[in-house]
Amino acid sequence: MIAIIDGGSTKCDWVILDNSGNPHLKTTTLGFNPNIINPDFIGQEIDKNQELFFLKNHIEKLFFYGSGCGTASNAKKVETEFVKSFPHAEVRIKEDMTAAAYAAYNGKPGIVCILGTGSNSCFFDGEKIRLDLPSLGFLIGDEGSGSALGKHLLRRFFMKKLPTDLERAFIKKYNLTIEDAIKNMYHNPRANAYLGEFNHFIAEHKSHSYFQNMVFDEMKNFLEYQVLPYPEAGEVEINFIGYIAYIYEDILRSAAADLNLKIGKVVQKPIESLVDYHKKYILNFN
Repeated sequence: MIAIIDGGSTKCDWVILDNSGNPHLKTTTLGFNPNIINPDFIGQEIDKNQELFFLKNHIEKLFFYGSGCGTASNAKKVETEFVKSFPHAEVRIKEDMTAAAYAAYNGKPGIVCILGTGSNSCFFDGEKIRLDLPSLGFLIGDEGSGSALGKHLLRRFFMKKLPTDLERAFIKKYNLTIEDAIKNMYHNPRANAYLGEFNHFIAEHKSHSYFQNMVFDEMKNFLEYQVLPYPEAGEVEINFIGYIAYIYEDILRSAAADLNLKIGKVVQKPIESLVDYHKKYILNFN
């Protein structure tokens, strides 16, 4: 059997194919970003999933594309844990940007962006990925991401910048104290995912002019930092993968138009397109 996994910071989407390329299992686990979690967590989380646990000895090939796996040392840590869990599998670990490039590919070169809990970008010509910019993580990077927007919301709430109607709605929904916020931001290994969760509130009130402007500014910030530096930016389509790109697609397209950029595909969850790319270009299933 063959496992294909799209691994974000918050969760991983799994598809298990049989040796004929037919789907055998679809499931999810928590995310395996090695910058955030202890690598030992990977095996523990796999064992908690009963369906995966019973397939451990049947997986022959495993393709994992994960956030935080862009460095050799992090990729090796993750590979070691997957080899322990799937002892008969040929394991390949690559960063999540590769998964996004594969999933967004439409037969022509383009810029591919991730806008989920974190953010990143690359240029993909159909065969090779070119990363012109580093991924700086949620502390000083991840422009346009769920964690970036969550930070904006919390900062504006606690500093009394939200309009009265939004402030009241936020208090009613979360009843959040500064003590709880500090605890979850500074003593939580998944602080970026914690911040990203506040997008549920932003999305619920997305039509509010205050959030329209806030999200527009952050989408423009992303494009200026992570798209415009590519020399091809004004010439090729820019394709997006991720929940944040999907729920704020209209605002994202507006910000791109403001910078004379062309947006192509916007895909919420890349796993299905990622599986199709593997079947066509890597596993050679017809």
